[in-house]
Amino acid sequence: MMTVTTEENVRIDPGSLSFSMWKEIPIPFYFSAYFFDIINPDEILKGEKPQVRERGPYVYREFRHKRNITFNDNDTVSYREYRNFQFQPDMSNGLESDYIVMPNILALGASVMMEDRPMSLKLIMTLIFTTFNQRAFMNRTVGEIMWGYEDPFIQLINKYFPDMFPFKGKFGLFAELNNSDSGLFTVYTGIKNFSRIHLVDKWNGISKVNYWHSDQCNMINGTSGQMWAPFMTPEYSLEFYSPEACRSMKLVYEAQGTFAGIPTYRFKAPDTLFANGTVYPPNEGFCPCLESGVQNVSTCRFNAPLFLSHPHFYNADSVLAQAVLGLDPSEKEHSLFLDIHPVTGIPMNVSVKLQLSLYIKAVKGIGQTGQIKPVVLPLLWFEERGSMEGKTLEMFYTQLVLLPRVMRYAQYVLLAVGCVLLLIPIVYHMRSQGPDSPESQPSPAAQPPPLLSPYAPLLQGPQQ
Repeated sequence: MMTVTTEENVRIDPGSLSFSMWKEIPIPFYFSAYFFDIINPDEILKGEKPQVRERGPYVYREFRHKRNITFNDNDTVSYREYRNFQFQPDMSNGLESDYIVMPNILALGASVMMEDRPMSLKLIMTLIFTTFNQRAFMNRTVGEIMWGYEDPFIQLINKYFPDMFPFKGKFGLFAELNNSDSGLFTVYTGIKNFSRIHLVDKWNGISKVNYWHSDQCNMINGTSGQMWAPFMTPEYSLEFYSPEACRSMKLVYEAQGTFAGIPTYRFKAPDTLFANGTVYPPNEGFCPCLESGVQNVSTCRFNAPLFLSHPHFYNADSVLAQAVLGLDPSEKEHSLFLDIHPVTGIPMNVSVKLQLSLYIKAVKGIGQTGQIKPVVLPLLWFEERGSMEGKTLEMFYTQLVLLPRVMRYAQYVLLAVGCVLLLIPIVYHMRSQGPDSPESQPSPAAQPPPLLSPYAPLLQGPQQ
């Protein structure tokens, strides 16, 4: 009985209990950004080791809601999920007006991209940078870095090279995320075929991307990262497709736990998530790679030399953190995890932490790059976290945990009551057949005749 109820409750069906949670996530999500403020930009240009200090967090309330929900004939549903970010000054350690010294992503990124081009083109690039006052490092506000800033250089590139950058107008690290969607997802509802519930069928109409160099790395596997199939076991793994990372990622089981009295399974990133192809051959398709622990995402980020990793290069080759002063990788502070209710596959407590870094170096012919030593320089790391609370938590506990538990125990109670009711007439019948009961004594008419001896007539005397 419990299995059927749980299946009906978690499938993507307007009549299910979890549909409203799936449609518009009621869990308060927060996006926290931590910036690496560069302390010695002039020294870096002279070839010295970069030194940074962490600034933040700058916290944003993240609202998510699905639109254009369309149920298809093949047991799938298509939708777009829109996100909106609102700054939370009371939860932040600073304001959006704070200034941060960071690498000029456009200038240094374009320089590395031009490294193998003819010297004449690099000299032209130097002239353009000079004309538009593009330097190796910039001093911008948090709001500008996050959501975009106007730049004459970007306008020039978009005018003469309209397909070079995917963004128009302002440039910001997260400008494309605010008030926008992450693509058209088509996922299985589980109404007809429960075994495929929540799995992604297509993203933007395709079943695999073309960013990487192997079919395995290009596959769109798992869910959209919000719910998973129920009835998990410790052997289960959480796989989901991330449009921001341009790839599918798999988390592995770590331990059992509880959240607000609800049993959970904790899943974390394996050591091989961002390993290079030498350490973990299946990741060879994500290369060209640098040291293990950072993934090259240039192919899905307008070819800029950007890298994805855990914060502070946690769980990466130690030379990466040693190359930058001010980093302190820690499992407690910088690892990511998801706590999932195993019976329903619904997340209870989530903390996803990732870092974005820029590979910089001196490029001969481009004067703005000076004598920069090759280094993967962290730009910022961010955390998306959320946990179920309030009325949503109470409803979840009551409807999907407490009620099924009561129903399960009720089955045993009803079974016990049934057995008792069945035994009562049997016991009564057995007792009615006992040796002391009136029913067990034979009536006189039914008593057998006395046993006669051959000498009975002699004993009885003469007949009258």
